[in-house]
Amino acid sequence: MDWQSESPELWAFLKTLQRGDILAGTVAAIERFGVFVALDDGPGHPTLPGVGFIGIPELSWRHFNDPADVVQVGQRVSCEFLGADTHNAEARLSLKVLLPDPLQAFADRVVVGQEFRGTVEKVVPIGVFVDLGDGIVGLISFREIDGRPAASPAQDFAIGEKIAVVVREVDLPIRRIFLSRPENGQ
Repeated sequence: MDWQSESPELWAFLKTLQRGDILAGTVAAIERFGVFVALDDGPGHPTLPGVGFIGIPELSWRHFNDPADVVQVGQRVSCEFLGADTHNAEARLSLKVLLPDPLQAFADRVVVGQEFRGTVEKVVPIGVFVDLGDGIVGLISFREIDGRPAASPAQDFAIGEKIAVVVREVDLPIRRIFLSRPENGQ
């Protein structure tokens, strides 16, 4: 659809927005692929529930299974404008950028070598995912670190088991926490 000719006021509105603008509105619809927001300012959308759209990765810093775990239809939200989707004539928005990043907060308060107790969340071929609390999950790799295995074999871990771990690295750009077992193996 040619939005410039079909909906000139919508197109004009999208052109006024700048990356970083804060837009407010009401959650109009929740879909498995994202959330539509009816914005307070600007025109309605001729075919979609709202001009604003929040994709799944932009809803929350924390893991969730369903967008309805994060927002509800009718909820008021403030979001940051990321850019205009000219194909769908939408304002692409982020809810999470206006919220504190729990991984950054974790990185600010821990040091490499610090020991934690965590809960085994998942065992996969590459290693063991350990929940450290507050939505923070780290990986104990099955590969060797400093000449010794970072984790014992997969069969030595049970989902839900409480274990001791050591922070090896917090990699903010790729949003990963690498863990190992303490020297004493507890």
